[in-house]
Amino acid sequence: MEPTLTIRSSSGEYPIWVGANIRKQAGMLLKDILSGKSKVLIVTDRKVGSAYLTEVSEAFAPFLPVETAVLPAGEETKSFTQYENLLTKALEKGLDRQSIIVALGGGVIGDIAGFMAATYMRGIPFIQMPTTLLAHDSSVGGKTGINHPLGKNMVGAFHQPKAVLYDTNTLLTLPDEEWRSGFAEMIKHAYISNQEFVELLKKKVQSISDLKSDQIKDLLTRSIQVKADIVQDDEKESGVRGYLNFGHTLGHAIEKNIGYGGLTHGEAVVIGILFSMKVSNALQLSAWDVESEEKWLKELGYPVNKHKDLSHKELIETMKKDKKSSKGQIRMVLLPETGKPMIAAVEEKVIQNVLADK
Repeated sequence: MEPTLTIRSSSGEYPIWVGANIRKQAGMLLKDILSGKSKVLIVTDRKVGSAYLTEVSEAFAPFLPVETAVLPAGEETKSFTQYENLLTKALEKGLDRQSIIVALGGGVIGDIAGFMAATYMRGIPFIQMPTTLLAHDSSVGGKTGINHPLGKNMVGAFHQPKAVLYDTNTLLTLPDEEWRSGFAEMIKHAYISNQEFVELLKKKVQSISDLKSDQIKDLLTRSIQVKADIVQDDEKESGVRGYLNFGHTLGHAIEKNIGYGGLTHGEAVVIGILFSMKVSNALQLSAWDVESEEKWLKELGYPVNKHKDLSHKELIETMKKDKKSSKGQIRMVLLPETGKPMIAAVEEKVIQNVLADK
């Protein structure tokens, strides 16, 4: 089976496979990457592990000795404590520089397992096996990391995977809120890339159930390609890769202030996307019909007004700690028009007014 896509970056290139039930062929598809390695450590969480760990372990077993590490499920797992536990597990299992990590799970597992791989013995290879729709974004591009109590993803490293194996059948057991969360990143990719993609999503996806069909592979592939093109141009986020943070400045602040788990990541990002459109309008950079955009997102079930229950002052203080911000000045991705994102400093007064719908 040929790869669906190939990602190219300054660190090298790596294949992405997208297809149904390919988790059961993991060892065979990845045999060239596994060649010469000493052992594999599959990192997963309890929820994903109960469903897929046995068969994924069996897929790798003919090629390498298999070790496993099962972490708690949830955003709280991206912590210093669990990171240290993972390093300890790797040392206890005798992993060396010729070992390889497999991240089997959603974005949380991909982030922490990737960061562990980036830092264990100064860096060993890893493979992404995402099991959520949201992880189609985070599994590509090499961003890894954990959270700090004062901010999300504040500790991390760029460490590209050796491959991404995306079994679309693992999505079928996801609840609607997880489909919605992942679809938010597709929406983001569409708005920062081109109007045709936006219109395609609006036409094809009128409800979340529309995603649970054969069309998901094509939509996933198209969305991943947007990210692949950007990563190829800017692997370390010194320029255009920052556009992938569209919707995330307020989104991350909402997550932090509402408490991780209070909203899904994608639900928070959608609120952030609409907020960026409103700020773009307020700065007279654009003429978004935000009500129209909001209508479609509401019909898909996104809680677009959830942030209004939060302290605007606390949201702004958290936004100032965003990685794009500088010297306490909020910088965010704005969107003058579809496919034309930009990063700009925004005065606090403008942020205040838009949050207050003034």
